Parts: sequence; C-alpha cells; structure tokens
Amino acid sequence: MIPPPVHGHLRLGDPPDEPAAITVNSRHLSRAGRPWFPVSGEFHYARHPAEEWHEELLKMRAGGVTVVATYLFWNLHEERRGVFDWSGDRDLRRFVTTCAGLGLDVVARIGPWAHGESRNGGFPDWVVVEDCVPRTDDPRYLRLVRPWFAQIGARLRGLTRAAGGPVVAVQVENELPDQPGHLLTLKRMAQECGIDAPLWTATGWGHVRLPPGELIPLFGGYPEAAWDTAHDGRPAQSRTHYFFGPGRDDDSIGADLRPAGDAAADDDESRLALYPFATCELGGGMYTSYHRRPVVTAADVAALALVKLGSGSVWQGYYMYHGGSQRIGELSTLQESHATGYPNDCPVIDYDFQAPLGAYGQFRDSYRHLRLQHLWLACDGPDLATMTPFVPPDAPRDTADREVLRWAVRSDGRSGFLFVNNHQPAEPLPAHEGVRFAVELGGRELVVPREPVTVPSGAYFVWPLARAVGESVLLTATAQPVCVIDAGEPVHVFTQTAGIPVELVFDAATVADVEGPASVRRDGGEVVVSGLAPGTGCLLRVTGPSGGRAAVLVLDHDSALTATRGRLWGADRLVLSDGPAVIDDDRLIVYGESPAVRIFPAPDPMPVAPDPVTAVPDPVPAASNPVPADPGHGPTAVDPMPAVQELGRASRGGRVDGVFGVVEPPAPAGPPPRVRVEAVKAAGPARPPVIDPASGRASAPTDADFDHAAVYRITVGEEAFAGDGEVLLRLDWTGDVGRAHLGGRLVADQFWHGQVWEIGLRRFREEILEHGLELRLLPLREHAPVYVSPHVRPAAYPDGEVLELRSVTLVPMPRTVLPARP
Repeated sequence: MIPPPVHGHLRLGDPPDEPAAITVNSRHLSRAGRPWFPVSGEFHYARHPAEEWHEELLKMRAGGVTVVATYLFWNLHEERRGVFDWSGDRDLRRFVTTCAGLGLDVVARIGPWAHGESRNGGFPDWVVVEDCVPRTDDPRYLRLVRPWFAQIGARLRGLTRAAGGPVVAVQVENELPDQPGHLLTLKRMAQECGIDAPLWTATGWGHVRLPPGELIPLFGGYPEAAWDTAHDGRPAQSRTHYFFGPGRDDDSIGADLRPAGDAAADDDESRLALYPFATCELGGGMYTSYHRRPVVTAADVAALALVKLGSGSVWQGYYMYHGGSQRIGELSTLQESHATGYPNDCPVIDYDFQAPLGAYGQFRDSYRHLRLQHLWLACDGPDLATMTPFVPPDAPRDTADREVLRWAVRSDGRSGFLFVNNHQPAEPLPAHEGVRFAVELGGRELVVPREPVTVPSGAYFVWPLARAVGESVLLTATAQPVCVIDAGEPVHVFTQTAGIPVELVFDAATVADVEGPASVRRDGGEVVVSGLAPGTGCLLRVTGPSGGRAAVLVLDHDSALTATRGRLWGADRLVLSDGPAVIDDDRLIVYGESPAVRIFPAPDPMPVAPDPVTAVPDPVPAASNPVPADPGHGPTAVDPMPAVQELGRASRGGRVDGVFGVVEPPAPAGPPPRVRVEAVKAAGPARPPVIDPASGRASAPTDADFDHAAVYRITVGEEAFAGDGEVLLRLDWTGDVGRAHLGGRLVADQFWHGQVWEIGLRRFREEILEHGLELRLLPLREHAPVYVSPHVRPAAYPDGEVLELRSVTLVPMPRTVLPARP
C-alpha cells in the first residue's frame, strides 16, 4: 500500500481557493487541481543578445521546456556601487515578459551569490572588499544586498504570479548548505522588496539544512565535472547518476568551493521525505575549465535524465539548457578564474556548456534525445508525478558494478512505467541477453516481453505498464511512449527502443478488435500484437468493448527523434522533420538546408514549401580557400560549405509517407559562399605549465602568452549574410587555447577539448565585414597537466606539442517558414 503524500507542512504555494493555484505536498506539485510536472531549462538572459531571446525561447519551448530558469548576476547589473544597468541584454523585465508571451513560466535565481562560473560567484568586486561577512546575516552585508533586491523587485513589478505574471519560483542564494537562518532572512528581505512567487527554492546538495517549511531543496547531477581535478578518468560521483535509487544529493557539486566537512549528512532520507524530488541542475552538458576539458555526449545527458525520472523526479531541471557567452565588464572580465581566488580557470567568453542549445542557438543531438522524453512528460507527466519509485532488491548498490542490469518501476499500484538504463559515460556497459521483467500491479503479474530479448550496450528507455489506450488497457509494450495526438480519436504514439522487436499486449477483456499491419492473436486473457514494422505507416486501430476507438502509431527510433508536437493549422499535429522544427503562432519554422517535413494528421491542402533564392557567388577565388600552412605545424585545408538560403514562395505538390503528409524540401540553393583564410604569423613554442599555488591546478594562458600565438586572418564576404539566420564559423583544430578578435576586441575563445569550435557571426555582422576576424591559437604541450577526454586526445605530438588548423568552414543555418494557413 502506497501511503498518501503529506500536506500542509510547507508554507508555499498559491492560496488554495485560486482556480489555477500552484500547490506542493511531500511528493509532487499541483496546478489548477491537477498534478503538475515542470520541465525547466537554464538560460541566462544577460549572456545572450536580447534581440535573439524570442527565437531562442521558441526553440526551448519546442524542446519541451515549460519553465525558464535564469541567474541574475549582481556583477552584471551593479559593477560600480550604486550604478545599476538594466539595459539591452541586461533587461530582465523584457526577458521575463518575452517568456510570458510564449506561455513559459520563469524561475528567478536572485542570489545574491550565484556562482554560474561568474567572477566572485556574481558578487561585484566592491562587495568583496567591503568590511563585512558575505553570505551571512551580518547587518553590514545585508545593507549591501537590500538595494540589489529592491532593484529586482522593481523590475519584476507586475510580473509576479500574484499579479498574473510568469514567475512561479524564486531561488535564494546558491550552494549554501549550512546557513538556514540566512536563507530565511534572504527570503523575507526579497518579499519585502516586492519579489514573490508561490514556490521558493534553494539548492539541496551538500546535505543542505533549510528553514523548515520555507524552501524546497532542488537537486542536481552531472555526467562530468569540470571542477574536478585533472585525474585521467571520470569523476567518481558522476557515475552514481546512472544507477536507479532514492539518492538525491550530489555533494560533489560546489565541493571545490566548500570547505571539507562543513555539512553533516544528518538524517537526510527522513528530512527529504518531506519534500518532492525536484531538480534544477541535471547536466545538459558541461563547461570546460583550463585543467579539465570533458566531452559530454547526448546519451550521457539523456540517460542521466531518464534515471532521475525512474528514481522519482517530479521536476526535471537542466543546467544549462541553452549555452551563452560570458560578458566583459567595464572594469574587468567576469569569468571565474584563479586571479579571483577560485580553483578553476574558465574561458573569458565561452559558456557554451555543450548544452542542448549552444551559445549561438545551435541544435545539439542532446536536444532531440531530451525532447523525446519531454514529449512523453507533456502527456504522462501528471500521472508520473503521483507514482512512487521501486528499485528491485537485486539492483546494483556498488557504483563500480558494471554487470547487473539497472532498472526500476514507478507506479501508483495500478499502472506505471518500467525504466531501463544500460548506458554509462566513457565506460561501456555489457549487453544483457535473455532479459524479461516481472512486475506485480493491481494483483496481476505483468511479464515483459513475453519472450526474452537482448538489451544492448548503451540502451536506455521507458516502457508502459497497464496504461489506458482509449477504452482498452495496454498491459505491456516493448516500446517507449512518445505522446498522444488528438486527431478526432486519440492516437497514442510510441517509438521502438534499442532495436528490440515491438510487442503490444492488451487486456483481452478491454479489446473488441485490433486492425492494422500486425499479427494479432488472443492468448487467454491477453491480446498479443506482434510482427510490427515501426515507421510512419505503422498505425493500428483498437476498438474497445463498447465501440470506442483509439489508434496506436509506432515509429522507428530515428523518426521519433525528429518529432515535434503542437497546435498547428487549427489542429493538434505531430511533425517529423530532418531539420529541427519550431511551432510559432500557427506557423512552422524548420531549420537547416532543404528540410523534408512529414505531418500527421496531414492538413488539407498540404502547405507549400518555399523556394530558396540563389546566393550571390563568392568573389573569392577557390585557390585562396585552403588554410595556409602554419610554419612548423603542417598543412591544412578547407571543407566546402552549405549554402545560404533566402526563402520565397512557390507552388509545389505534396505526397504521403505512411499516414503522414509530406512537404517536399525546397530546391537546393546556389553556389555556397566561401571564406578566405590567411596565415599571418607562426606560433612560438608551447608555453610551460603554470600551476596555481592555491588550487594546485594548471592556469590558463594570459594575454601576454598570446603574443606567441599562431595568427590567422579570416575574411567573410557580405553574401554569407544573405539570409536572416545564423551563420556559423566552424574551426576544426587541435591545440591548447584559441581566441578570436574583431577590431582588437575579444569576441570568442575556446579551451580546445576535441570538439569543433563554432562562432556565430550574425551578431557581429558589421564588424566582420569591416575588420575581418583575427584568430590566435596556442599549441598544446604533450604532457600538459590538463584532462582531455581519451577518445579525442591527440595520438601524436610532433616535437612534444601540437597545433593544427585543419579547416575553416562557413555553415549558414537557414530557416524555412511554412505559411500560417496552408
């Protein structure tokens, strides 16, 4: 028997008599009287151009994010004491209003101390030198904080939830585990300054102690840790996030800034049972510090998220979901660094975080894999929120265990979901043969699948247990639920998982008939559907005992990863698109060159794909495009570039693919524009390692070190900006640190970590055309005390160091806009 959740012990939430009240109990959140499962994604408004916020928030919403979390960095708004700047990219009110216009809720993480790899953790320098004890109830410190909170309150006036605005939660402080009284002081002060929300939160890691009933602890978990030491391997704590279990805390987060033993793990399990399992920092990727430069894959991100769902999460919160760029202040750079007493040297500009959406709005593979989970949560999240996690008694307890298959169930006692994870970063787990699962629900044993299968290495998925499909009950399925489309009758969309044959088993008492391309047989009290070929035509119709009908659509996994769902052209639709798709005010925007689009249900008539306008040919002769050799580091070459498209209208017929209508891709664009690369100066020898005496970690190169860098001049023609989309400059290189300048101004940098370096040019258009871009690259020493993921580490270091610029490529990101009315 599952005990009911505890109510009334948390002084949080809207007044219960409000029709759309947000409330919280010990197990889950509710909204308008129904369980509510938020999906939040971190996006720092002040680290991205304001004119692009609307487009980037649309992408987040299309990815399944329903709540936008953002830090408010004090040092970006009051660099000089008493001089506040809320203009341009710092316009908090404009950002929150933009979120509201798109139906997105907001979590304001107000600090005063934030971290976020910001200088002084977000404190302005003048706060650091004041005669006070920061992050305590020292009255001298609180006098500094109050004007900051008052400024925030003024900017949020009319935007709090009580005023009908989108701010549903406020986080005070960050990573402060042992000051419950101070956290309560900050909450009360914020409320006095006009900052308010139904939910108040604090980061929960480090065995946090909270003022009882006042704040919800939110947790995190990362697939890697750039704040760890440069040891040659994965951080031990990161491995725990790929095992199902009740653990919420990750006391390694922020541990590099927290004195050892400053918080005790006293009665964690019983204390946390008073709060729902909510998260704010599931790693959407990872930043790079100078001494540690990990690569995080889409599977690393998505498998961790799935494990948290299977372990009981009722609020999926990602950090970062959208990458950004550190700002340079009037007085200093604003990144975390050894120079400011922090243990990690971070890039001056780069805060891309390998996030699902990159610093320039790039769609990463992790975006598609998380979106698949979020589509499911949009439908089944409210039910899942009320379900309790169960981990089998033989589940692995030792995080070194790589042999036992990891699985769990969440259930309300009648129905539920089976979660399986066989992925772990950098340490492949073995395939498991002859696998079947037995789960007892509602007094009935469910065995899935009926015949044993192999769970391959790297697989992670969720399967339904005793879930309704119209009037019928789907007892088990070896397919992952995606969403339910309202197409006159409910269409339950599933996707094949891990190449395992799809089998659907219904309760025979709830099924009158099953029609479609499959083998259907009755076996005792079950109707077994097998022999399916997942894809765009795999549609079954299930009739219940009283004649009610529902449909089941089973997609192949590759197609499901391209899925977007939303209200489009007057109906609920599922869109499969090779290029990422965004629905905006009854228009469909598709990114990428010549995207093919499939739509279900197909509108009548089908929309018309516009034709591109051929780009103006590049006047730069082809012979000038190969990257000149950097003397002493070998020759390189440039790859061809995709074309820029400026789209118009044309008349083009459609066709069908299974049950989907197809919008044919537009005709290819004209010749691609090119980029000119000129080698100006060869690099000097690699710099000897410099070790920070306080942290014992390698320090990043200084401005003076770049006097010895290899220098390239990159010229881009005006034709590269023919469209209105982003234009990426892609640099495929190997070395230590790179910097890019426009007219002497630093605009981008990268600690090399094995990934192609991408710089978005749209925001720099005028400067690029006027000055060109100057690229400075430093070589990497063979035995430098830095961690680089083993699979990307250079195989050879000629003369004990390596620097190679292999190609420079322009990659436009065109947008096809299908009309508001087909």
